[in-house]
Amino acid sequence: MNNHKNPDSTVDVILQKDSHILLIRRKKDPFKDHLALPGGFINIGELVEDAMRREAKEETSLEIEPIDILGVYSDPQRDPRKHILSIVFVGSILQGEAKSGDDSIAIEWVHIDEIKNRKLGFDHNRILSDYKKWKQSRGTFWSSKSDLE
Repeated sequence: MNNHKNPDSTVDVILQKDSHILLIRRKKDPFKDHLALPGGFINIGELVEDAMRREAKEETSLEIEPIDILGVYSDPQRDPRKHILSIVFVGSILQGEAKSGDDSIAIEWVHIDEIKNRKLGFDHNRILSDYKKWKQSRGTFWSSKSDLE
């Protein structure tokens, strides 16, 4: 019997086309009706990159591939339900047309420079701010990295 209480693990993915980032409008709480990155929980026995592909397909109808890992976000306050950590990928669209499905009620392509003016669910504003830095440096990020700089 496992008495350990560990954070749950999720994946999120950043998909960029031209100067726009694909965001979903969430169907459920937490952050119902807020924009967020596509993503979700990793299933037992599933590789994180497979979870990222599956979640992106379920929420956007797109087939995607990972390009890189942006970072790991594990602030215990990032999700109001409980302590949930996310491995955030940068992905590439292989095929398909973006349309909502599963936990999303809409898809929006938001210009990367307009993201800061939008209120996103979870810590996705922070993640996308880090992504803009990643595009220059290709560095890796985590929840408290800016605290160290």
